[in-house]
Amino acid sequence: MTAGLPLLAILGAIALGAVSPGPSFVLVSRIAVARSRRDGLAAALGMGLGGAIFAALAVLGFIAMLTQVPVLYDALRLLGGFYLARLAWRIWRGAREPLAMPDTEGTTEPRSGAPKSGQAFRLGLLTQISNPKTAVVYAGIFAALLPAAPPGWVVLALPPLVFVVEAGWYAVVALAFSARRPRAAYLHTKTALDRGAALVLGVLGARLLLDAARHASGAR
Repeated sequence: MTAGLPLLAILGAIALGAVSPGPSFVLVSRIAVARSRRDGLAAALGMGLGGAIFAALAVLGFIAMLTQVPVLYDALRLLGGFYLARLAWRIWRGAREPLAMPDTEGTTEPRSGAPKSGQAFRLGLLTQISNPKTAVVYAGIFAALLPAAPPGWVVLALPPLVFVVEAGWYAVVALAFSARRPRAAYLHTKTALDRGAALVLGVLGARLLLDAARHASGAR
């Protein structure tokens, strides 16, 4: 029973981090309301897989090593910043495009021309792993709460349980935003909402790029 307490503490801390609004929340909610419930759930699974990957890396100590090697961490911030900036530009550019939405609440069918669920899954995964701050948060949580010599079952259970926590939360987000009222509200204010989402992602991407640039210039 005692060995399971650190596991529960880690999962609780990760759940609190997942609930905090960020690029992942923006992406999943937008996919769910603009595409379909199925695509939103696929993106949620991608987020869960990204969280499981971070958990596995944290257990293996790779994330701790990453934070100790400034060049690697700066490279990750640059890649994440460019990815979020590119995603923001794509959303901004398509903000004025009309969107044909089905009338059925929570439909599982994507609109014509929309990316398939596999693409939504990959988009969710890439958005999750493109945020180096998430990696640092995972490293901090594991360093603070995971015993120096945890039982083998705890190490093996952590990645799949983190997947359940992350995917579960974003599945709730996808289900909520694929309901009829959020979808109808989105249709009426699509341009403003898309540009708002693009600004949030763009600001986050710009912050990553600026942080990496400042750190690189300070290291010289």
